[in-house]
Amino acid sequence: MTQLLRAVPTSVLVSLSALACAPESAPEIVLSRDVVTTGTGMVVSAYPDASEIGARVLREGGNAVDAAIAVGFALAVTHPVAGNIGGGGFMVIRFPDGSATTLDFREKAPLKAHPEMFLEDGAYSYQVHHRSHLAVGVPGTVAGFALAHEKYGSAAWPDLVDPSTRLARDGFGVSERLAASLERMLPAFQDYPASYAQFSKDGASYEVGDTLIQADLAATLERIRDQGRDGFYTGTTARLLAEEMVRGGGWITEEDLARYQAREREPVRGTYREFEIISMPPPSSGGTALVEMLNLLEGYDLAAMGHNSPEYAHYLIESMRRAFRDRATFLADPDFADVPVARLTSKAYANEVRTTIQAGAASVSSPADVQVVPPESSETTHYSVVDGNGMAVAVTYTLEGGYGSYITVPGAGFLLNNEMGDFNGQPGLTDTRGLIGTDANLARPEQRMLSSMTPTILVRGGELAAVIGSPGGRTIINTVLQIVLNRVDFGQPPLEAVSAKRLHHQWLPDAARLEAGLMSDADAMLLEGMGHEIAWSQRQGIAHCIFVDDFGRLVGVPDPRDSDGTAGGY
Repeated sequence: MTQLLRAVPTSVLVSLSALACAPESAPEIVLSRDVVTTGTGMVVSAYPDASEIGARVLREGGNAVDAAIAVGFALAVTHPVAGNIGGGGFMVIRFPDGSATTLDFREKAPLKAHPEMFLEDGAYSYQVHHRSHLAVGVPGTVAGFALAHEKYGSAAWPDLVDPSTRLARDGFGVSERLAASLERMLPAFQDYPASYAQFSKDGASYEVGDTLIQADLAATLERIRDQGRDGFYTGTTARLLAEEMVRGGGWITEEDLARYQAREREPVRGTYREFEIISMPPPSSGGTALVEMLNLLEGYDLAAMGHNSPEYAHYLIESMRRAFRDRATFLADPDFADVPVARLTSKAYANEVRTTIQAGAASVSSPADVQVVPPESSETTHYSVVDGNGMAVAVTYTLEGGYGSYITVPGAGFLLNNEMGDFNGQPGLTDTRGLIGTDANLARPEQRMLSSMTPTILVRGGELAAVIGSPGGRTIINTVLQIVLNRVDFGQPPLEAVSAKRLHHQWLPDAARLEAGLMSDADAMLLEGMGHEIAWSQRQGIAHCIFVDDFGRLVGVPDPRDSDGTAGGY
């Protein structure tokens, strides 16, 4: 029987208990929105059903990759703002022997894509770029999970998909946060009939505790369960998606879907003080920028400055400024561009760049340094998994914007991404919003768009130390950075390291964004006195993480910023 340490709606408990019936002798699963500590297996994700499903997979003998696949499919049902089978993302895996790998299932541009595809009457169109059928990239999530299972899974594939199939078919309890989110979206969904039908009760809003049933999504998941990746990329599902593209003027075809392949890539690796960093390589910019910033900051005694002091914030901002400038200059899909990851993540390069940082004086970010890249949405989701053998998996995946393109595939029941918005909008266009970046990140056939997702694993003395990641668009990289610093330099306990206030700077616009309460007004004035422009925000990131404590126990920490985030351990 699942032990719940903080209450969730009764309807959620009913749906969870229906997923599987474990023998009475099986270890008890502890499910909580607070910290969970266990010695065996842990999942931390954005919805209780998903964490429960992942923990059951672990308890029943599956490994961390199996659990990560099951969690990902469950979030496609319960967390439609970002969980998906119509989007894409990244997975970082560390094996018990210390080796590691990554899987890239980022979306691709369709075969018809070209750099000027987002123009309307010769002018750049935000609507076409972000809110049209042309904004949809070829989805990668199912292919990524299938590749992960083929290479590193141990459980039977149907057993990993079936719990989510039942969640979609039988329904699950709607949380307060999900109810509020769906209510906010109803006016926008009115322009998308399949989405309006799926996420409302005949036009009325879902309320807390209601049961959300998604029959079309259940049928799609059944095809994936029974046919593997072919259940998505060929046959009925592919036909339904392609028909919706034709109806809405999109360019994804059944050929695009059949051709899609996830990629296995070498991780980005670095060291920070006594820790090893394992993170995601391009087409994610996350791992490269993270290691570059850590290398820069390694040259300072941050602990002596004081956590979130003006001096500490100054050096963080200056390091962020330089890493994000390099991100805009150099990073793109490595299958289409020569990306100098080794140089950007080297200690020698950091030593060179560090000489440009002045104590107590802000630098100036200039668009003349390099063209800038388009903004990324903050609506992504991250989850962390560790099994009883020490295999660790960090997954960050997304639809791009909240609820992606808002387009639900009629008859298939899943939302489509709007990831093409992460390509630059038009060759040569530069404006004050920073819509355009390097030539390497323009839309081309089958190219993957640049990302900031940063699923990351920390190792100390050869032993697993943490699994970290977050949603948040470009803020993802800086959120992960500060959790690492909180643990390594300031020795903060896991919950404090995750819940501590954060800041963000991304080179352009030239302003630092601080979470409310990060520092006092007097300290903020000191930071401004160094030349930094400051803006305040209510929330940065939602980091659902796992740490290993001094006794070797797993500590699951749902970010308190997320009322649905849940740790599941046994």
